[in-house]
Amino acid sequence: MKILLVGNPNVGKSVVFSRLTGVHVISSNYPGTTVGYTKGSMKLGDEPADVIDVPGTYTLDPTCEAERVAQQMLSEGEIIIDVVDATNLERNLYLTLQLLERNIPVVLALNVWDETKHRGISIDLDKLRELLGVPVIPTVAVTGEGMKHLVEALPQAKTPKHPIRTNEERWKDVGRIIEQVQHITHHHHTWKERLADASIRPLSGALIAIAVLAGTFFGVRFVSESIISYAMDPLFDNFWAPVVLRISEIMSGSGLLHDIIVGHISGGKINYVESFGLLTSGLYVPLAMVLPYILSFYLALGLLEDSGYLPRLAVMVDTLMHRLGLHGYAIIPTMLGLGCNVPGIMASRVLESKRERFIVATLISIAVPCASLQAMIFGLVGERGGQYVLLVYSVLFVVWLVLGIILRRAVRGFTPELLIEIPAYRFPSGRAVFQKLWARMRGFIAEAVPIVLGAVVVVNILYSLGVFNAIADAAAPVVTTIMGLPKESVTALVIGFLRKDVALGMMASLELTAKQLVVGSVVLAMFFPCIATFTVLLKELGISSLLKATGIMVIASFVTGGILNLVL
Repeated sequence: MKILLVGNPNVGKSVVFSRLTGVHVISSNYPGTTVGYTKGSMKLGDEPADVIDVPGTYTLDPTCEAERVAQQMLSEGEIIIDVVDATNLERNLYLTLQLLERNIPVVLALNVWDETKHRGISIDLDKLRELLGVPVIPTVAVTGEGMKHLVEALPQAKTPKHPIRTNEERWKDVGRIIEQVQHITHHHHTWKERLADASIRPLSGALIAIAVLAGTFFGVRFVSESIISYAMDPLFDNFWAPVVLRISEIMSGSGLLHDIIVGHISGGKINYVESFGLLTSGLYVPLAMVLPYILSFYLALGLLEDSGYLPRLAVMVDTLMHRLGLHGYAIIPTMLGLGCNVPGIMASRVLESKRERFIVATLISIAVPCASLQAMIFGLVGERGGQYVLLVYSVLFVVWLVLGIILRRAVRGFTPELLIEIPAYRFPSGRAVFQKLWARMRGFIAEAVPIVLGAVVVVNILYSLGVFNAIADAAAPVVTTIMGLPKESVTALVIGFLRKDVALGMMASLELTAKQLVVGSVVLAMFFPCIATFTVLLKELGISSLLKATGIMVIASFVTGGILNLVL
């Protein structure tokens, strides 16, 4: 049996899903789309049942790709659990009436039931059951209240005979139902409601957004770097290195096959970043360098999602993002990109159109430096003075804005309006947050690790054929003439394809002037992304869009580098 969880965005569907299914879930994209959904299993009596968390939708008259997928998935369900926000009953009932017009048994979960008391909302459950003709179960998914009754009501799911109505008739019916079942009395605002109001006012909302973004960024960076320093590096150095060195001895320590499997080893020590073998860089980069950022960023993202702050943040930055051909939710992948570009680009799936996903992925690859590169910028460029660090970040921000405006005009397609329901603030459910975190981490490992391993093989073969050396020789005249950098910096730019922080370290060793170091840092940040990002771009955008994005990267980095060389 297939049970579908259907409802508006931000009604607590993911928490209901977590309560019903536990931790054994699968996250994937709906066939033929980039819209993700989650599937789990539960026991219905003595029989197993699949539970599918359908993408949030306001209507069955789709206005975006996510809503089209939600409509298509209804044909696959045998029972619908319609999750409704009890504190926003009138807005939610429109979708409920559309569901009741379909020939599928429905049970209504009246979620966030505890909040109705705080808001002075009284709902006559018996009258609502009578008018809708289906079981109505009040639930508080974050605490588990009502979930047992919800499961027990599933066998009593009903298919009432509701006529198919036009939009205007349906809204009139919603109004008649509300008049009969809901009564609202005056209540005093809680501190959460006062905070909710402050979060979307222009001045206070902007200050709160800055504080949340800064706290998230520095918190994620601290957690990620701690995991790398105290867990992943010791694990690879103390336990994995002896295994790799032994394999290297068995393979006689040289040869193309050795370089592909083990990589380059010097002095009996493994530099996991530079060795570039399947068993060294191929595992270390995605698991020890990127995965900690995936873990901490998605943990923070889950807390922001389930607390109710994320829609407010999207609203606050929506106007700015629209100038870049995006809408407010694009701030999420951009935030992720500041830690690591890989999860940032993967998170672009939250955007609805191919145009938006292409723009945000390209902007992240060009103008959003990852945490490891930022650490090198602060450490190496900062030695010459804080003003040079500020200059690097200012240039990248201007590039992000200008290039976004250009792409908005140049890339065909549309940017949908940001139509979202802003939920009340809630305390996140630890169970739901960690379940989503686990699903996202598994998805990253399954997708990114094979891609990085494949790229390691390809790059080693290209190195053996002298392709990278040829690129360096061809680019040297342009780099020295346009950007004013020494010829030796070309090698660092090419190495940036493998690891940007290492490449910047190579540049810093060339005794560059402060001006050259600023130019080199900006160009390195904007040039080809690291191999992990590049391979994920290929998967997310496809070969055609990847080639377009690559062309934009090359042109933008050379133009920016040339302008900086002239101006500074």
